Amino acid sequence: MHEIGKNITVFEYENEMIIVDCGLSFPEDDMLGVDLVIPDITYLEQNVNKIKALVITHGHEDHIGAVPYLLKKINIPIYATKLTAGLIRNKLEEHKLVNSTKLIEVNQGQTINLGKYFKIEFIRSSHSIPDSVMLGITTPAGTILHTGDFKVDFTPIDGKIMDLGRIAELGNQGVLALMSDSTNSERKGFTMSEKSVGDVFDKLFLHCTKRIVVATFASNVHRVQQIVNCAIKYGRKIAVCGRSMINMITTARELGYIECPENLFIDIDMIKNYTDEQLVIITTGSQGETMSALTRMANGEHRKVKITPNDLIIISATPIPGNEKYVSKVIDDLMQIGAEVVYSSLEDVHVSGHACQEEQKLIIALAKPKYFIPVHGEYRQLVAHSETAQSMGIEKENIIMMQNGRVLEINKNGVEFTGVVPNGRVLVDGLGVGDVGNIVLRDRQHLSQDGLIIIVLTMDSGTGEVIAGPDVISRGFVYVRESENLMDEVKAVVRKEIRRCEENGIRDWSTIKSTVRDNLRDYVFAKTKRNPMIIPIIMEV
Repeated sequence: MHEIGKNITVFEYENEMIIVDCGLSFPEDDMLGVDLVIPDITYLEQNVNKIKALVITHGHEDHIGAVPYLLKKINIPIYATKLTAGLIRNKLEEHKLVNSTKLIEVNQGQTINLGKYFKIEFIRSSHSIPDSVMLGITTPAGTILHTGDFKVDFTPIDGKIMDLGRIAELGNQGVLALMSDSTNSERKGFTMSEKSVGDVFDKLFLHCTKRIVVATFASNVHRVQQIVNCAIKYGRKIAVCGRSMINMITTARELGYIECPENLFIDIDMIKNYTDEQLVIITTGSQGETMSALTRMANGEHRKVKITPNDLIIISATPIPGNEKYVSKVIDDLMQIGAEVVYSSLEDVHVSGHACQEEQKLIIALAKPKYFIPVHGEYRQLVAHSETAQSMGIEKENIIMMQNGRVLEINKNGVEFTGVVPNGRVLVDGLGVGDVGNIVLRDRQHLSQDGLIIIVLTMDSGTGEVIAGPDVISRGFVYVRESENLMDEVKAVVRKEIRRCEENGIRDWSTIKSTVRDNLRDYVFAKTKRNPMIIPIIMEV
């Protein structure tokens, strides 16, 4: 709750539990060196015998990204639709978990029983990735409708319209609680259909003699399909850039989610054999990520693709909040090369995958829930969604604002918060999971802002007198060659402190270290107004 990312929800009835989704989020600016953030699953490890399964709504990273990390701690079966299962399988291969994991494919519209108490129905939904589902979770206490991420698209690219009839049937039978996606809850009206983007692409491809480069989210298979349709129509070949995009398109084509002639896609190395007007390049990097293919093209660092003034670059995405400055820098860099850049504020080259207020109202109207729980959004978005629900006649006291880790007990007679389970974020850095915590992050921030001074000296263990040193090594503090005086003064301060310790008969290493550190810190701060990390190292002989 109160964030978008690392989605995971646990449903519990008596001695049985099911988990819905298990995603990651990406590190914030202050998480130096951290690669991924995953949920804390301590509570699940404590209750591993109760867990019946992990059920997945759709294949986005913020819903499946942490699955391998969960499986390494607790091995449970996973239920997911075809494309979602394919994407999870890729992750399992990467983490060498394929043989040990039970991954069960389900179809939209299917119902399964888990344990004695849970019946799960996978209801066809629409979102910016195919094969998304809402979940109808029926227990003896009542039915919960969990929307997953959704938008209401009446003209989806694959022709599979959300199963609104089934949602209405559940509503007529009685929905105890609706948990609904709040991402766009501040936006009025409807989200545009994905099809509208295809019309804009068509207009941009028509009479275009330039090479066309399209950057979009790798997971948006329907967007890729529309680029494919335009490429076929205007006789262009497609080359693909960026690891996640290559993986996604390969998986989607294998599973039949992208329809195209066999020879449409060419290897990126083959682009030199074609003229500009015979080519489309699909790439990652629509968020201006530093290492992504589009950013490297904009910097002139991409090994295979060199941007020229004869390129039309379409950025088919809107910046995720926080990425605006990266995206605008990429657009600036591309324009400085002379390329033509089209992005969402110039043309409607992107539509959201999430519902706006009118679509959220439609789901509330069909489901007619007794209780309403806004999920998937920052706090202000949950608040906006709860106001929409109130405008639909849902009583304020029946709207529940959840928080991470809070336990909510709910049945026909009422709801109450009954406690808290361990929750929080686990940081993944390289191969280490959870070994970087707040203290390590604080040290990294300290080092990154103020640098480091190491004092090395050798003492005689018998007499306590200094035999060699003190030597001063500094990193990220001042440029040593131009600050020799300061370094000499630092050595003088250290010598003085050690002499003071000798005179006072202090032989205890840790006391000497801390006196040296404290007095040197004060001296350095007085001299430079900086506060570097100081590490004294004393060796004895």
